[in-house]
Amino acid sequence: MKANFYDFKALSLQGKEISMETYKGKFVLVVNTASKCGLTPQYEGLENLYRKYGERGLVVLGFPCNQFGNQEPGDEKSISEGCLINYGVSFPMFSKVEVNGDNAHPLFRYLKGELRGLLSSRIKWNFTKFLIDRNGRPVKRFSPATTPEKIDVFLSKII
Repeated sequence: MKANFYDFKALSLQGKEISMETYKGKFVLVVNTASKCGLTPQYEGLENLYRKYGERGLVVLGFPCNQFGNQEPGDEKSISEGCLINYGVSFPMFSKVEVNGDNAHPLFRYLKGELRGLLSSRIKWNFTKFLIDRNGRPVKRFSPATTPEKIDVFLSKII
């Protein structure tokens, strides 16, 4: 049987295993994040999306990743503090993962297989975003350069 989004689990920044089934019936925006990247200010826009659409069923899930330019060198505690202090992040954040290669988290392997990028399925940089619909189907992949404000325009038509 083919996997679906709800089949996966991941560790929260606090070390608790969370099933993606927790988000059943919601739109989910999965993002690989980094705290020392030129795109890090997108945290603010992602938080704005979460606050704007949360009551209508959107959840943003942040997955820190250190595979691009060593831009997420910290541990879970420093990642958590940086997100909260610098950007007021209240959406769920998960433990650091790899998104490419042999050690890629199974969730990201699945998402890349469902929604290929421009030239390949590989994630090219931090802040690649995957939108999953209310039925657990990946429906759209956004490049790192696609800002949360542009995603807002897209979401406003479907949520």
